[in-house]
Parts: sequence; structure tokens; C-alpha cells
Amino acid sequence: MTYTAPVDEMIFCAEQVVGQSRLAATDRFAEATAEMRAAILAEAAKLCEGVLAPLNRAGDLHPARLENGVVRCTPGFADAYRQIAEGGWVGMAASPEFGGMGLPQSLAVMVNEMMASACLSLSLNPLMTQGQIEALEHHAADWIRALYIPRLVSGEWTGTMNLTEPQAGSDVGALATKAAPRGDGSYAITGQKIYISWGDHDVAENICHLVLARLPGAPAGTKGISLFLVPKLIPDGAGNPGVANAVRPIGLEHKMGLHGSPTCVMAFEGATGWLIGPEGGGMAAMFTMMNNARLGVGVEGLAVAEAASQKAAAWALERRQGRTPDGSATIAGHADVRRMLMRMRAQTAMARGVAYDCAFSLDMARAAEDGAERDRHAARGAFLTPIAKAFGTDTGIEVASLGVQVHGGMGYIEETGAAQFSRDVRVTAIYEGTNGIQAMDLVGRKLAMDGGEAARSLLAEVATTVDSARDGGLGEVAAALGEAQAAAGRATDWMLAQTDMTERHAGAADYLRMWALMLGGHYLARGALASGETERAALARFAAGRMLPEAVALSAAAMAGAADLYAIPAGRLGG
Repeated sequence: MTYTAPVDEMIFCAEQVVGQSRLAATDRFAEATAEMRAAILAEAAKLCEGVLAPLNRAGDLHPARLENGVVRCTPGFADAYRQIAEGGWVGMAASPEFGGMGLPQSLAVMVNEMMASACLSLSLNPLMTQGQIEALEHHAADWIRALYIPRLVSGEWTGTMNLTEPQAGSDVGALATKAAPRGDGSYAITGQKIYISWGDHDVAENICHLVLARLPGAPAGTKGISLFLVPKLIPDGAGNPGVANAVRPIGLEHKMGLHGSPTCVMAFEGATGWLIGPEGGGMAAMFTMMNNARLGVGVEGLAVAEAASQKAAAWALERRQGRTPDGSATIAGHADVRRMLMRMRAQTAMARGVAYDCAFSLDMARAAEDGAERDRHAARGAFLTPIAKAFGTDTGIEVASLGVQVHGGMGYIEETGAAQFSRDVRVTAIYEGTNGIQAMDLVGRKLAMDGGEAARSLLAEVATTVDSARDGGLGEVAAALGEAQAAAGRATDWMLAQTDMTERHAGAADYLRMWALMLGGHYLARGALASGETERAALARFAAGRMLPEAVALSAAAMAGAADLYAIPAGRLGG
């Protein structure tokens, strides 16, 4: 696959649309100047274009395999991972106390986007480790932080997240894995976990598993769950990987896509582990990692959308087929192909804006000097997280599907690579809580945490953009964005008025999508105003005419209630 990192577009979105340059004005991120950020992104682009992208097809054709109890990865992955680790890319946002760079999460998100565009299967490995680093920084005992985090930051060791069991998927509280205290501060962990990304491999010297399990006498449900760190190889007195722990992969999932990423069934057979956080605090600790991963997975969807868009546009500019209305020599001149390419570009830009804005808010929640400002950004970031995850992954799926369509019959032929994008990205809408769960989180916990204040604050930001667009000569954009903003306000008021959560949940997916499209139009309008470029204005007008009206319709669907969903008995839904 040929991939060109869109560094200029990424910087424009971060700086001109979202305003991430404000981070350099804080004490915490004072060194993250525009010049430093540009230099880092340029180096990351070289790695992604020259090392990772050539492996994307290899990962699909030569999957990871389980041999004699050890997972062997795609040829070339180990060397590429070594270059990721040695370049310091795993620990970009980690604390300097543990060897990290201490850079903004928003910059790490941009690098992660490039890596996922270039080779999604391999990029999952450092992404999981980054989430584990954050969880250990917040919840682990000092000795664990001192021993494990520097090795995770350096990439010598990698991290995983072990939640799902055959009977306990989204219902995490149904898990059966047991943890028994040994009396020496360690615990014996016994159980089976499934769908464990990079649960075993041969690209690093040790693997650190975060495992949810239940202590003796713990209450049922999520309140009885604790979190444990279980290494593949137990460190010796010098901190080096020592004896093998009683944890092993017993199978690899045969997946629709992401063949280069080993997804393991893991057996814990009295494995030695250590408690992370308090007893019964497993879900709170794991959610630190999961929230990091939710934004990360949304970025994966965005990344595949970018890569699929590049491939489709290149194909459209070389494929000759029929006469075109504008006399172009290739299919890029056909109106319907142009419609698809415009939609791909606009929706990718929308998803990028949501993800970058979310990351910026989470950074400001840590870096702002004023406590009230930190709280405001924390609430803003929390509200944007499920939108970034769900819309980013939906965008990856939809744009990859359009990419196949642009290729025509050749899109269905594996050699072109267009189909791989669709297969690889499909699971992202399921990862880290399905997109339906993200939507229910948005209308439930995220609206409830502040009575809708974060939502109303964002609506006010969009209203300001409406005024600016009207004054800036983008009247049709202002009109469409204003209608979407008003519709979102009505839907938000309706959601907050519902005391029956089933009523909210029935329209949750529509509500989230409405927000994403409205925010996307807001970002495109800001980009057009900031640049003054005719192309950006054209993209904003395209979205205003063809995408923002969807937000108004989705507002009505969000307020439809639950009655129609339950009008047919469940047993009759199959026809």
C-alpha cells in the first residue's frame, strides 16, 4: 500500500480548527511549540510511510500463528515494532518520571493516526501499551509503577487489557475469573479471557496483562471486580524477565480482518498477579485504560478512512471508464464518483476534528492552571469521548465501504487492497464498548454528570461559528449549521426531560450521530474561515447541503421514543 501522511492537514486541523496551540501557553506543555510538534510529526511520517505501510498487506496475507504455545507474528512486524519502540513513540505522552516524553495526548493521537493508517494491525500493539501506562500511572502501587512503567514506556515490554470472557462480553459484571490471595501480597489468577489483542507475540521480551477478576467473597456484579497485573514472565530481582508465569495463549481467533494482529484466547492457570488499585476498584481502574482506548479506537477508524480515501482518490484519477460530463479522462469526472470522493473527504475531516478536539480537551483538563477551567475541559472531553469513538469508527467503516464502491468490481478483488480496509476496520465499532454502548453512555452518564452543561456549552460554541460563517460570506453554511444546532438543542432538552432511560436509549444512536455531524459541520466551517481557501469553503458547502440536513432528521429520530422499537414481539423480528 502507498500511504502519504497528511501532515499539513493534521497540523491545520489541530492548530487552526481546534486551537491546540493554546497548549504551549500552559506550564505543563510549554515545550510543545508549533515547531517541535511539526518536527515530531515529520519524523513519525517517515516511519509510517517507509516502514509500517509496506507491512499492511503482509499482515493480511501472512497472519499471526500459534506454534507450540507461542504466537509468531507476521514477518517484518518485529523489526518495525523495534523501530517504533526505539523511536520513543510508545511513551510520547507518558510522564518523564518514567522515561516518557511528557508530550500532549493530542500530539500522540496524531502520531497514532499515522501509524493506524499505515498498518492498523501493528499499531494496535503500542496503543494497548499506552493505555496500560496511563492506568498504572493513576492506580498502581509505587513499586509496580517504578518496575513496570519504564519498561512499557521504552517498548521493551508491551501491555494488554483482559476483560472479555465467553459468557461476559459487554456485561463485564458476569465474569468468572478468580483471584485468590497468596498471603505474600500476590494473588493466584485463574480463568479464561477471549478477544485479547496482542495477548501473545514475539516482538517484545515481555507482556504485561491487566486482568479483571473476582476475589473470594466479593459481591456479584461490577462492584465485586478487582484489577490485577499479570506478567507473562515474572521479573527477577533485577527487574529482568524471569520465570514463565502460568498464563498462556490457547488459541487465536479466526477473524474477518486484522489478520496481522494476534487476537488470543488466554488461559490463566493460577498465574501470579498483583492488585492494581483497591479491592473492588477494578472497573474504575480499568476505565482509565478504556477511556484512553476509546479515543484511540476512534482514531483508528479515522485513520482507516484517511488511508481508504487516499487509495480511492488515486484509483479514480487513473481509472478510465466511459464519458464524463466535464470531459475528464478518468472516472473522477463522473458525478457519482465525485459525490463519493467528496463525502469521503468531508466525513474524514469531520471525524478528525472531533477526535482532535476531544484529545485537546483531555490535555487541557490536566494542564490548565485554573481549577474551574480544568473541570470544564474534563467535562467537555468526557462528553466528546463517546462521540469520537463511535463517529470515528463509523466513519472508517463507511468511508472504507465507499472506497470499495469507487473501485467498482476491482474493489471486491483482494489484490487492490480496498477490501482489506473494510475488513480491518469493521471491528472498531465493537471494540472498547460497542457504538451502541457509547451512545447510551452519551445520553445517560455524560448528560447526567452535569445536567447537560457540557452539551449546552458546545452548542454555544457552534452558535458562535454560525455567526462567524454568516459574517464571513458562508451564508448557506451558516443557515444549515444553524438549523442543525437548533435541532441538537431541542433533542438535548428532550433527552434531559426523560426520566425513563429506555426512552433515551431508544434514540441514543441517532442523538450521537446528530452531534457528530453538527460538530463536523462546525469544524469544516471553522477551517474554511481560518484559511480563506476556496477548497475548504467548497467542502464546508458540500457538508452543509448534503450532510447537515441529516443531523436535523436525526434529531427527530432521537426524540421518537421507544414504543415503535417494542411494537413487534422479539420472537417475530426475524420474520
